[in-house]
Amino acid sequence: MANGSHDDNQHDNQPDNRNEGPDDERQTGLNQGLVNYGDAGFSLFLRKAFIKGAGYSDDALNRTIVGIVNTGSGYNPCHGNAPQLIEAVKRGVMLEGGLPIEFPTISIAESFSTPTSMYLRNLMSMDTEEMIRAQPMDSVVLIGGCDKTVPAQLMGAASANLPMLELVTGAMLTSGHRGVRVGACTDCRRYWGMYRGQEIDDQEIEEVNAKLVGSVGTCSVMGTASTMACISEALGIALPGSASPPAVTADRMRVAEATGRQAVINARAGVTPDKILTEKAFENALRVLLAIGGSTNGIIHLTAIAGRMGIDIDLAAFDRMSRETPVLVDLKPSGQHYMEDLHRAGGLPTVLRELKPLLHLDAMTVTGRTLGEEIDAVPAFEQQVVHRFDSPLYHAGGIAFVRGNLAPDGAIIKQSAADARLMEHEGRAVVFEDAEDMAARIDDPELDVTGEDVLVLKRIGPVGAPGMPEAGYLPIPRKLARQGVRDMLRISDGRMSGTAAGSIVLHVTPEAALGGPLALVENGDRIRLSVSERRLELLVDDEELARRREGWRPVALTAERGYRKLFLEQITQADQGCDFTFLRPPNIQRRVPK
Repeated sequence: MANGSHDDNQHDNQPDNRNEGPDDERQTGLNQGLVNYGDAGFSLFLRKAFIKGAGYSDDALNRTIVGIVNTGSGYNPCHGNAPQLIEAVKRGVMLEGGLPIEFPTISIAESFSTPTSMYLRNLMSMDTEEMIRAQPMDSVVLIGGCDKTVPAQLMGAASANLPMLELVTGAMLTSGHRGVRVGACTDCRRYWGMYRGQEIDDQEIEEVNAKLVGSVGTCSVMGTASTMACISEALGIALPGSASPPAVTADRMRVAEATGRQAVINARAGVTPDKILTEKAFENALRVLLAIGGSTNGIIHLTAIAGRMGIDIDLAAFDRMSRETPVLVDLKPSGQHYMEDLHRAGGLPTVLRELKPLLHLDAMTVTGRTLGEEIDAVPAFEQQVVHRFDSPLYHAGGIAFVRGNLAPDGAIIKQSAADARLMEHEGRAVVFEDAEDMAARIDDPELDVTGEDVLVLKRIGPVGAPGMPEAGYLPIPRKLARQGVRDMLRISDGRMSGTAAGSIVLHVTPEAALGGPLALVENGDRIRLSVSERRLELLVDDEELARRREGWRPVALTAERGYRKLFLEQITQADQGCDFTFLRPPNIQRRVPK
């Protein structure tokens, strides 16, 4: 019922899709998921008594209930607009005749979470799933933005399979430094590199530190947060046009209001995630990941979300998709612009229009309309941020998948943000055994390294770190940075920030901590990368590698209790999304891309 109209009997015929109520009948509203006191009638009586203490009337409590996930936190500036978004969502819910009820979950901020936000992503997904299951609601709006929050929410909500919509917090605004437009966090890395290379002094690095983040919101470039915002829209699980409005704009608030209204509509229609998150939706999202020059983290998160739906991502097939899907979006770190520029250029619908021949246009979205219908509903206009399909920013997809004896199960490289000269390269390995070893030696003036060498960092994978930190963006050794070296081939079993650029091979699988071939690399070995051939080879003969393996011993990784123990026992490798084994369906039989 639109515009505030209300049907007192609306709950009687609505599917719940998750809990059995008293007498094994599916229930909705406050009647669902009752606490077990041995008397269902008393359970409902007690529930109503307590919530009426907050001032609710029977009329309010008989309406469609929309849960609103509040991930606001003083430690999370990316979610600094959460209070305003929540109020706008509530307004939309009430305009559609529903009852909004907000509740908190874990909030993970990228730069405030130790040892890494990735370590906590699965915990947040569990919190999200179980709070959706535990509390009575007919649908849920998930408010997230910072890198790992959106994937965690989509993973948890997909498992709970309750009608849901994702609402991203939106990107921050850009700022300026000495006449130059800047924004987090590609420019953070650029200025820090200049500082390490002695191009700017202590005073300027302190000055720019106060200019890089212009407002609350997520990073203003095509980092992981912006990538996941675009992926959510491409999947159809967020409203069309919702990925790009900046955090502090009226457009973002209007998206929030519309999301609240749609949540009520979808609750009444029973639009559960399994109707949206299909094989076609994931193939569309993979196309978009490639075309936007998205974060390498995006493939890990998409793999984890798909895994929750019983779908496996075939990385070799993804690479074939990459060869025919060009980068179209001119945003840092692959290009020059920022998210607010993409918004002015029409947002993701402008990208989708160029990709139409490669998309499944019949995939359904949370609006009840197909992706093709949503694309056609948006007018086209001239702009400078999204390239035409026949005149791309980069001729192939942003991410390439490579294999070889150094990465039997694969690795990836963000080729659109790398030095073309290093995409075909052979060099001498300069090896760091772990992050501590790298920190101790990377800036040693006596380090034996040249700009043509290959920096190798071990034991920063899902288990080895633990938590697969973004330490894969190895810094250029200081003595080389001062010589003007700006990029080198770097290889690890870890991740890097989506805001970073460079010739960096990541997610080497199996990881070194589990005895993958990366563990056997020694200083002076020759390593060859050929992106054109999709090969990553350690140029050491099999007999020598066998000898090294006989002498290899794993570093003990144990925990006596708590989340760390669970993490070490259950974490999967990057090619399975770094999810926990017990959170994935026991049988995954579907694979994409096809």
